[in-house]
Amino acid sequence: MKDKIIGRASAGLTVAVCFLITVLEGYDIQAFGVAAPRFAPELGLDPGQMGLAGSVAMVGLIIGAFTGGWLADRIGRKPVLILSTIAFGVFSVVTARSHDFDSLMLARLFTGLGFGGAMPNLIAIATEISAPSRRAATVTMIFCGMPVGGAVVSLLARYGGDVLDWRTLFVIGGALPLLIVPVIMMFLPETKPKHDPAVDRSLLKALFGEGRATATLLLWLVFVLTLIVLYLLLNWLPTLVVAKGLTPEDGSTASLVFNLASIPGALVVGFIVDRMGFRWPLVAVFAGLAAALYGLGSAGVLNDVLILAGAAGFLVIGANYALYALAPVFYAPQVRAAGSGAAVAVGRIGSVIGPLLAGQLRAAHYSADQVFLALIPGVALAAVAIILLTKFGKPYEA
Repeated sequence: MKDKIIGRASAGLTVAVCFLITVLEGYDIQAFGVAAPRFAPELGLDPGQMGLAGSVAMVGLIIGAFTGGWLADRIGRKPVLILSTIAFGVFSVVTARSHDFDSLMLARLFTGLGFGGAMPNLIAIATEISAPSRRAATVTMIFCGMPVGGAVVSLLARYGGDVLDWRTLFVIGGALPLLIVPVIMMFLPETKPKHDPAVDRSLLKALFGEGRATATLLLWLVFVLTLIVLYLLLNWLPTLVVAKGLTPEDGSTASLVFNLASIPGALVVGFIVDRMGFRWPLVAVFAGLAAALYGLGSAGVLNDVLILAGAAGFLVIGANYALYALAPVFYAPQVRAAGSGAAVAVGRIGSVIGPLLAGQLRAAHYSADQVFLALIPGVALAAVAIILLTKFGKPYEA
């Protein structure tokens, strides 16, 4: 009984530390979208350059997720997570020192490397400390830190006044990860499973061997489509709200509501899929997301925009974090971080496409409403892919 209590306390502390890491990641990612209307004029960026700057961090994240997941299965989750946290902290501070487009691009690329290295390790740790019946709830609980961090930076941007300019937002977002590194070193356990010679740790074999190709490819497709929507909204929602004729403060408020609503969305979706499975809850989530985007494409007053932004945050974050819980199901524990990292990395192609897509559509004189509506076909395809994944995918069996 005593060991069980200690085990629960240790798991709870691990969840708390991982949650704090995702808060800081969410802060920095959202800081870009919130700060964009402020730094774009100062640095002389046009819409196309804004899209590139928003996407280059995701290019870094793709590289970091592949390499971070692969390294974690070999040297351990904890050291890779520590190095990743240091990286996104340092380069968030460097972002604050940017003085032109080139320096901003370089800073965001290396910030993304840190994000990417951290994410598959957080997924693997969450999976390895939780019982199968609570796995989705644990993963979604940890990743709820990302919208919490996004909400914090939105509040700072809205109420910080002239004291907290865009550079200060990034300095805060960089200093805090560096301060948390000693906490990770002291309190986070190493969860890497023991090496099993029967498990081929080749990445290609892990992803595509023994009948896993179908599951891997469908999982990647759903991740890509989901993250196109998520990162377009994270990076462009304030700007699109302003383009509807509302104020920059209204744009920050819409971003805040998007992030706050996503927290219960992630928890509710995680709770439901633990009890009902992934297929129909996620199909329902994608259907609701399509409806919310359609509403954003026709809403003209602030209250409607805020309600629909909240609905979109609730649904798209819920879907995304449920996918984090779904990804490890298909891979052996000894290649779990690599398999999850590959899903995160390939999915981040969507996070690159999303901001770029918005930038190109706006440069082509699409209205804000038309940008929202352009996302709906991809959401519908994601729902179809989930049905196929849960029907034909082959989960790993020990």
